[in-house]
Amino acid sequence: MSPPAGSPVRLVLVDDHEMVIEGLKAMLTAFGDRVEVVGQAVGAERAMNVVAELNPDIVLCDVRMQGSSGLDLCAALREREPHRKVVMLSVYDDEQYLFQALRVGAAGYLLKSIGSDELVRQLEFAHAGETAIDPGMAARAVDTAARLQRDEFWPGARQGLTQRESEILSYVVNGLSNRGIATKLVIGEETVKTHLRAIYRKLDVADRTGAVATALREGIYR
Repeated sequence: MSPPAGSPVRLVLVDDHEMVIEGLKAMLTAFGDRVEVVGQAVGAERAMNVVAELNPDIVLCDVRMQGSSGLDLCAALREREPHRKVVMLSVYDDEQYLFQALRVGAAGYLLKSIGSDELVRQLEFAHAGETAIDPGMAARAVDTAARLQRDEFWPGARQGLTQRESEILSYVVNGLSNRGIATKLVIGEETVKTHLRAIYRKLDVADRTGAVATALREGIYR
């Protein structure tokens, strides 16, 4: 199926590295009749103001940024304007990131390794109201979704937890301290803390107590 013809898709580019933004702009220069970069923002905080000012058709945003993630930005933009279309751009070829992006309302999930022609094509699809998924991930994502439906994954997979995060959450539910978890898994305490921050974000809680409560309420662990 060919993407719709019409005026160029107006884009705002968001990343925490200006070099990445400039690279994307250079990549899209040859497609000026199909996409137009109307603005850019380094970091999520600046992006909120830029998007409000320019009202682009699509916000093309990195998934992981310092301070606030692209997933958090997507959720915030859509809370303010439910119609806002945000397409995530990532180096992470991981279906769990894809599902997290779709869960917060993203209009698509593309990999930074995507070619310029395909990037423009997918942006046009998203603008037309379709979900833009990187072609290399699409088949695996369908298979993963089917397996999730059949409960063939680890506890917490439906909430976007990785296997290691699920394992750490099980220890948290059983009352182990960060040091105790680190000893069990033979990893550093800082690594445990990093995983816990990811768990809190994915479960939408603020601390260990909230994580335990959600794990029990959602039946992740009993």
